[in-house]
Amino acid sequence: MSYQPRIVAFAGSTRENSYNKRLAAIAAKGASETGADVKLIDLRDFPMPLFDQDLEAREGKNESAKQFKKLLVDCDGILISSPEYNGSISGVLKNSIDWATRADEGDLPGFSPAFRGKVVSIMSASPGGLGGLRGLVHLRAILGGLGCIMLPTQTAVSSAHEAFDDAGNLKNEKQQQQILDQGRELSTFIAQLNKMDF
Repeated sequence: MSYQPRIVAFAGSTRENSYNKRLAAIAAKGASETGADVKLIDLRDFPMPLFDQDLEAREGKNESAKQFKKLLVDCDGILISSPEYNGSISGVLKNSIDWATRADEGDLPGFSPAFRGKVVSIMSASPGGLGGLRGLVHLRAILGGLGCIMLPTQTAVSSAHEAFDDAGNLKNEKQQQQILDQGRELSTFIAQLNKMDF
């Protein structure tokens, strides 16, 4: 692979033993195996207050929000494993997205450099029978609306409380390969995109 894709991978959960953190790690491994430069991050390391425009006006963007946005601006692709909270995405994930879309000096009006043109692959894990699928519908709509290139492949792992072994891998070998393949697909697509002569 001549072009080395730059990918940021994370889960939309801050829980220490999050199923989605395990899923994101598997997909990140798949992307790394193709030669991508993958940064696997934890949203717990980027604490942000609930977005409040008055707070932003008084104090500006907090340091964690700045660092998170910069990671996204500097990458080619994003890999997100999203838990489902009450049929939608988690509050911490939505809040992180909201902060990352806030314009800085030099940003074009209505253009979010953290998301527009980024290639994105999404997945989920949930103890429920649908595996977090309803939340992925909302996440796809949000990121698509921000101008992301959304890859069609997605995986929802149901019964997540029983799905992983002690090493953090999926017990179901087919599912394990699906998640690894999603990471590989993201990296390969970005590399191919960068070969195209526009």
